[in-house]
Amino acid sequence: MSAPFEERSGVVPCGTPWGQWYQTLEEVFIEVQVPPGTRAQDIQCDLRSRHVALAVGGREILKGKLFDSTIADEGTWTLEDRKMIRIVLTKTKRDAANCWTSLLESEYAADPWVQDQMQRKLTLERFQKENPGFDFSGAEISGNYTKGGPDFSNLEK
Repeated sequence: MSAPFEERSGVVPCGTPWGQWYQTLEEVFIEVQVPPGTRAQDIQCDLRSRHVALAVGGREILKGKLFDSTIADEGTWTLEDRKMIRIVLTKTKRDAANCWTSLLESEYAADPWVQDQMQRKLTLERFQKENPGFDFSGAEISGNYTKGGPDFSNLEK
């Protein structure tokens, strides 16, 4: 089980007009499709704790207040194959109860089915983190998984 949980179990993406975004317990990933041949010097990207702005060739692609806070110093962006920009944001609150329902406060919300799948995935990722000897990547979950699932912290070990 050396591969990260999301590589073994896949991701739950939320499609947008410019690409998609998805999340893990610790990070939010934004993938923006850009014209083939785009160069890094054509990209203006501003990442802050609660704000993101992205423009390509002077054209605004994405701008607004993030759904929740991130660690600004750890945010990165890369241009992949000169046709996709990947932005990685590190969540300030890194637990299964912190499932972002949208990328920005007022835009790019996941539909209810995608939100449900995202929450299930984060809950399984939490179980994986709490039980490293087990593989939850192919598991199904039902019942109490909203807000990160049941709290077992007060049970005796």
